[in-house]
Amino acid sequence: MSSLPNPAQLLAAMPFAAGLGIELHEASAERTEGSLAWAPDACTVGGALHGGALMALADSVGAVCAYLNLPEGASGTSTVESKTNFLRGVTAGRVRATARPLHLGGTLLVVQTDLRDDRDRLVGQTTQTQIVLRRQAR
Repeated sequence: MSSLPNPAQLLAAMPFAAGLGIELHEASAERTEGSLAWAPDACTVGGALHGGALMALADSVGAVCAYLNLPEGASGTSTVESKTNFLRGVTAGRVRATARPLHLGGTLLVVQTDLRDDRDRLVGQTTQTQIVLRRQAR
């Protein structure tokens, strides 16, 4: 069995996430964790971290979790649906995203990602559905 890519290799495959400053700390099929630091240029009114930045963090970490759970013969995944509930604003510190699989099918994978602040308070929760991509025979 080949070894799994390490977090740095997985993040390098997602230039958008890396450009936002997302860091990937842990990556396994059971649990994937990453984080994003609060920054003034990623905020909305009142200095709160923009919801789009939080969703990008959740989508990126969740996508890695889905990728690490691909069934045999699959070539990748793509997000087909993502829903986020925002529970509180983030005005400082770092947001930690922890993704875990909810459903691992041959066509669809469902991942839940919890977003927590530096005080370990839940600031948001994302549930995303990823479609399993397969190479087409030519």
